[in-house]
Amino acid sequence: MDKQQKPSRKSGLAHFFAAAGYSAGGLRRLAQESAFRQEMVLVLSLVILLAVLGASLPEIAVLLAIGLGLVAVEALNTALEVLVDHLSPDWSAWAMEAKDLGSLAVACVIGAMLIHVGVVLIW
Repeated sequence: MDKQQKPSRKSGLAHFFAAAGYSAGGLRRLAQESAFRQEMVLVLSLVILLAVLGASLPEIAVLLAIGLGLVAVEALNTALEVLVDHLSPDWSAWAMEAKDLGSLAVACVIGAMLIHVGVVLIW
């Protein structure tokens, strides 16, 4: 196995651009997940619904903020799944539990988003 040399650490403005590149790479990887694409359709649909029904800008902004939280949690869930699949290519109870917990985290954020939309629509 070839051992690659660890890249040198960047600082200052170079670090900022490197981090932005890593984040863009993460977003490209996340976009490959059908769950992520479905969640983004849900967020967009809810934003359109609130806008059509006359929700205020702060109400829509809160929905978008929760949507960003959903992206973050889905990214972490996907990272967890990638690691679990690498460490346990065959079925195992601990792998299933880890993936179930990641899925629960995503479901909780979706629940928070739906609660917010429900309150906006009822209030």
